[in-house]
Amino acid sequence: MESIFTTGQPNEAPKIAPVISWRPPPETLMLGSDEVHVWRACLDRDTSYVQSLRQILSADEQARARRFYFEKDRKHFIVARGLLRIILSRYLDMEPSQLHFCYNPNGKPSLGITSDEETLNFNVSHSCGLALYAVTRGREVGIDLERIRADFACEQIAERFFSSQENAMLRALPAKRVKHKAFFNCWTRKEAYIKARGEGLSLPLDQFDVSLAPGGPAMLLNTREDPQEVSRWSLQELIPAPGFVATLAVEGHGWRLACWKWPE
Repeated sequence: MESIFTTGQPNEAPKIAPVISWRPPPETLMLGSDEVHVWRACLDRDTSYVQSLRQILSADEQARARRFYFEKDRKHFIVARGLLRIILSRYLDMEPSQLHFCYNPNGKPSLGITSDEETLNFNVSHSCGLALYAVTRGREVGIDLERIRADFACEQIAERFFSSQENAMLRALPAKRVKHKAFFNCWTRKEAYIKARGEGLSLPLDQFDVSLAPGGPAMLLNTREDPQEVSRWSLQELIPAPGFVATLAVEGHGWRLACWKWPE
């Protein structure tokens, strides 16, 4: 498998700039303990495609889908969960409908332990009809995806949620357009790290610092809770589509990344 990115040692900048190539997946998927796979998929599908995916969802997933008020949101949920099942089934050589999910106290999903599922970890994020799926073996992973919104009150939201160091870095940037990109860099890096740890909002966003400057490497800079956390995690910026920003957070270093695109 061709590697398009390799992490270095803790706090070391990426060896290759984050110009991500999204390629069709091979027929046979191999995922080693030193690899991370990220899948990109469009959630806007026709009715027949949505109905086919609905059939492989569990009863509780179908019940969750029915609770969405807007039809578009309901369809996006069905497609997102259906594709998650199909993608994971390709690694596990199982029927998608046979997969069982469980959740930690903060809502992070994982696979029920059967066969080798205990070594397969995953995380999902979607925004505005686009979804990303991160899959690893033997290490925790988190991913977050956001569409960059030019009308968003970035500096006001940052003052409320970001750390003082991050706010200082944001204020130092020159142009409004650059600040918007930096804000969403920061937001996705924080969310990806929190999701990887599986702690949800029980870990306040202002209790750790991440890099945010556009063009610079994605990094966890500091944590007030435990300074050793910085050496445990690596972050990687992803460019899934124009107008979007995403971050991948992975436990450990020295892993290789491959990015696959689900057939449109």
